[in-house]
Amino acid sequence: MKSTDMEAKYNAAVKYYEKKDYYHALQLFEELISVYRGTSKAEQSYFYYTYCTYYVDDFTMAAYHFNNFVQSYPNSSHAEEMQYMYAYCYYLDSPIPSLDQTSTIDAIDKFQIFINKFPESTRVADANKMMDELRAKLEEKTFNNAKLYYRTGDYNAAVVAFANFQKDYPYSLYIEESMYLGLRASYEYAINSVDSKRVSRLKAAQEEYQKLVDNFGQSRYLRDAERIFENITKELTLMNSDAKL
Repeated sequence: MKSTDMEAKYNAAVKYYEKKDYYHALQLFEELISVYRGTSKAEQSYFYYTYCTYYVDDFTMAAYHFNNFVQSYPNSSHAEEMQYMYAYCYYLDSPIPSLDQTSTIDAIDKFQIFINKFPESTRVADANKMMDELRAKLEEKTFNNAKLYYRTGDYNAAVVAFANFQKDYPYSLYIEESMYLGLRASYEYAINSVDSKRVSRLKAAQEEYQKLVDNFGQSRYLRDAERIFENITKELTLMNSDAKL
């Protein structure tokens, strides 16, 4: 660190890096990227420095430097790799589905940018695989949010949330359950409505039942769905009789 011989310091930094002593390599390259700015060694020094931040698990800082490397050296032979790693850092920061998914959304965006820029890259297959994994996480998060509305008795919000989920994820593994819970939420919303709104909302619940049986005629939820449908029919019949009196 105290040496004034930059060539010796660079060689030492590379040796530290090759020995996977990224902490000491990082300290040296941090100085070297300033010393070599504007020279032929600037790019390679920054390449090492950026990977050092990655290997010490500072993914937020690593993402910044991977992106900055691409911006600074767009024609570098490392540009494709660094663009990929920029997205990968966001992927590593993506949390479990129950937590905020900002990093997940960012990772998908960054991977898409990578694919658009380097469509022939051998890394595209891995990028697509990770994007599928990230989208599945968003799907689970969205479904669980809709279920939370239902469990907390916010039936109107649950009806909207389940409808949006079905629109956004029509081929989801959760689609059958979402239709069933959408029916239940719609029914609960209807029977707890004021009289002037109850008929239209009961009819909307009927439509939810029909959607479930049309898509899943042998649904594991069919018995309970039929019970709800019978209750809806009884409610509508009773209200129709009362209206005639």
